[in-house]
Amino acid sequence: MFRERKGKFGLGKTIVEKILSEHSGRDVHAGEFIVADIDLVFAQDGTAPLAIDAFNQLGKRKLFSPEHSAFFIDHASPPARRELANDHVKIRKFANEHLAALFDIGEGVCHQVMTEKFTCPGNVLIGADSHTVTGGAVGAFAVGMGSTDVAAGLAYGRNWFRVPETFKIRLSGAFEKGVFPKDLILHVIGMLGADGANYKCLEFAGESLKGMSVSDRMTVANMTVEAGAKCGIFPSDEQTLSFLKEHGREDKFRKLESDRDAEYEKEIEVDLSVLKPVVSLPHRVDKVFPVDGDELENIRIHQVFIGSCTNGRIEDLRVAASIVRGKKKSRGVRVIVIPASRLTFEQALDEGILKIFNDFGASINNPGCGPCCGVHQGVPGDGENVLSTSNRNFKGRMGNPEAFVYLCSPATAAVSAMTGKITDPRKIL
Repeated sequence: MFRERKGKFGLGKTIVEKILSEHSGRDVHAGEFIVADIDLVFAQDGTAPLAIDAFNQLGKRKLFSPEHSAFFIDHASPPARRELANDHVKIRKFANEHLAALFDIGEGVCHQVMTEKFTCPGNVLIGADSHTVTGGAVGAFAVGMGSTDVAAGLAYGRNWFRVPETFKIRLSGAFEKGVFPKDLILHVIGMLGADGANYKCLEFAGESLKGMSVSDRMTVANMTVEAGAKCGIFPSDEQTLSFLKEHGREDKFRKLESDRDAEYEKEIEVDLSVLKPVVSLPHRVDKVFPVDGDELENIRIHQVFIGSCTNGRIEDLRVAASIVRGKKKSRGVRVIVIPASRLTFEQALDEGILKIFNDFGASINNPGCGPCCGVHQGVPGDGENVLSTSNRNFKGRMGNPEAFVYLCSPATAAVSAMTGKITDPRKIL
């Protein structure tokens, strides 16, 4: 589906500088403004209608390349109101007329499906959604843009970019029991602050990457935007190859890493072995505290959400299911489980994971974004506390500005659903 690009421009480059040099046809460096070719453009039902309108205003009759363009109906899927249903009609009509890929209700979250099916190392990928950065897990320059810029991408297959400076985050050690990649990225966001990496690239490196699957990397890359980053990126290595093989795309593999003499704006060391399970408190993603700290003592929860583009993969569901197997959820707690894609749903079905959640007392919904974006499938009530494996806890994020959203790993969510309050998963694991 994607154009392959090979070659190397210059020396001493970060991964992003290499990718953007290839796609602009010249030697580029951090801080430059460039025009670069795009490998894929996509939009979801919350942003696609605006992109379609902007595309039509350009007077273009054709997409730059239908096979490089995709549309997703995942945010309000199925729709809860006629206005949303009519947006879906508009998207289906446009995608069908222009022969673009269309992923309709139940196919899953755009970021998950894109990584499963299309995104390759070295790609430039733009999407009308801020969590497009998830694609950096497989070594792509994946960025979210506004609907108008995405319309230009659909029309011309090119767009302008400012080459971001890079923060190198070197990982050492290994996760202790009860600590997961979600705890890592929340720790990093808490350390940098919600605006600590504005328009930067967060590049992850170090020996610890050998033990981090692409699923792990997707969780981390997905939330780099919560520190203000333009993108988050991992090198393309053996873990990347293994993931591509799993999805029948091993022919798209290419090894991609920064040069040893690449220049970074900042270098940060993180020892995984000293991390604890953490929770992000309302209403800021960077308000991060250890789950065993005083700030989280005896916080009752009313709803638990396990899913989203951050933590709705089969690996996440396996972790949560292993904890709740044979148990029952706490009385008065609603538990919502949503696989991130149809493939994940099928895997969870085949492995008996969905039965485990059903026996636990959870509500299992169709693949999609669900309550994460606050449109349907789990809007909380006034004064209620939600413990979520998603990526944002802004005031009103899940549909009610009078509710409170806490962010955590699937393990913390599962244990807390059993106890009825925010609980350290290390007490169970």
